[in-house]
Amino acid sequence: MPRLLSLDIFRGLTIALMILVNTPGDGRHVYAPLRHAEWHGWTLTDCVFPSFVWIVGVAISLTLKPRPRIYKIILRRAGILFGLGLLIYAFPAFPLDTFRILGVLQRIAICYAVAASVFLHTGVRGQIAAVLSLLGGYVAIMSFGDYTMEGNIAHAIDRIVLGAHNYAESKTWDPEGIVSTLPAIATCLLGVLAGRLIQAPRRLLIVGAALIAAGLLMDPLLPINKKLWTPSFTLLMAGLDFVLLSGLIWLADIRQNAALFRPAMIMGRNAIALYLASEFIEIILNHMQWKRPIYEAVFLPLASPMNASLLYAMTYTLLHLALAYFLYKRNLFFRA
Repeated sequence: MPRLLSLDIFRGLTIALMILVNTPGDGRHVYAPLRHAEWHGWTLTDCVFPSFVWIVGVAISLTLKPRPRIYKIILRRAGILFGLGLLIYAFPAFPLDTFRILGVLQRIAICYAVAASVFLHTGVRGQIAAVLSLLGGYVAIMSFGDYTMEGNIAHAIDRIVLGAHNYAESKTWDPEGIVSTLPAIATCLLGVLAGRLIQAPRRLLIVGAALIAAGLLMDPLLPINKKLWTPSFTLLMAGLDFVLLSGLIWLADIRQNAALFRPAMIMGRNAIALYLASEFIEIILNHMQWKRPIYEAVFLPLASPMNASLLYAMTYTLLHLALAYFLYKRNLFFRA
């Protein structure tokens, strides 16, 4: 089938929002929608990462075909992503005794490898069964604790298994930790299932609405929580993705209004390269102690601290759009 412009656009919107929320000028001054929820609940920012994982699943469904040595290809891609994730958290000091083992690219790598394997060996029923099994298994594991920050079993497992190699801010647990990877794989598989409906945007819309309703109805018993990646969060986020993609298909692929989203489409063609660039540049700016002087000299005089911080993040995102355009015009596309 021809390249789906709407999927590139969706991926581009996601990576643009990811860069925007990850790089405020001053982390103490950020508007609420551009922060993660402190614990239960969700914000616009909490939609970013699950959308990226879900899009990976859609891409698996559309592009992965059985062929010789397919598992070598899958494992190579997953290994490259996992290695790049390790590099981000180890750079520039490479503290081998404390660097973070799990994280964003590592989770994407694991979800891709597992979801691709399931896709190659099952049909729709098998993939639905895998989603239900992953969510059910997660609930069974979590039943040994509760869903508070201190009392959940997922954080206890991270503390025991990962030890000093957890997320730097939490220190003893990881928001991309071991147990929460199970429902994250389910998110990727829901993307795989969405790929099967790509020719029927109305069905995407209907399924999306049903998933949103299921997630919200589940919330009182299993709270919506991104850091734990609870089943209610999994279903709600996937539902929103189904609905958004159905709208983008109608606008960009059916009504052929893709020109309206050209910047997002260009960013979506090089999402991994832009993510890596945004992370490494941010790390270097902080390590060299350049970010704060730039922010205070250029942006803070222009607006209130909240708006100056947002202006910095918007500028940083636009610079990555310029990088994406540079790569696009030279037909350079980086993939794992």
